[in-house]
Amino acid sequence: MITISEEAQSHFAKLLSKQESGTNIRVFVVNPGTSSAECGVSYCPPDAVEDTDTKLEFNGFDAVVDEESAPYLEEAEIDYVTDQMGSQLTLKAPNAKARKVADDAPLVERINYMIESEINPQLANHGGQVVLTEITDDGFAILQFGGGCNGCSMVDVTLKDGIEKQMLEQFAGELNGVRDATEHEAGEHSYY
Repeated sequence: MITISEEAQSHFAKLLSKQESGTNIRVFVVNPGTSSAECGVSYCPPDAVEDTDTKLEFNGFDAVVDEESAPYLEEAEIDYVTDQMGSQLTLKAPNAKARKVADDAPLVERINYMIESEINPQLANHGGQVVLTEITDDGFAILQFGGGCNGCSMVDVTLKDGIEKQMLEQFAGELNGVRDATEHEAGEHSYY
């Protein structure tokens, strides 16, 4: 479920050595399955472990995950990175905003998962987002852009060279293309 690098395990072991005996770490997701999902790590004293928690054994400690967060922490990675700016713990959880779907799930579910886990995090850097409004009978995904994408002159490039290229590669033989449902006229919420 969660991969913790050797460096991060050493870091946690050092931190936990200064805590009450039997203290572990808790990995969790606040607002799981939503665009505002946030992952976190905290101390978990022995008396805070619930019967429904999943315990993952690591080198010298356990990582405890609550039942609600567990499906959103599939493929999560925790690392401890040192660079010229110092050291920091990094937590990557690609499924925090959308629960991972099965490879044989309906196309609409797999596209929505891709949008939430891969595309929207990239667009969020520019204040934008996209939602799937429909899949046409002739195999086109119709997308609605919002936020910073509204009124953006680069939206066509983002759609064709970015999103469509990614989707056609991932859903080869199932999807014929991507179209924009958004009217991109400059308005009071648009960026220039």
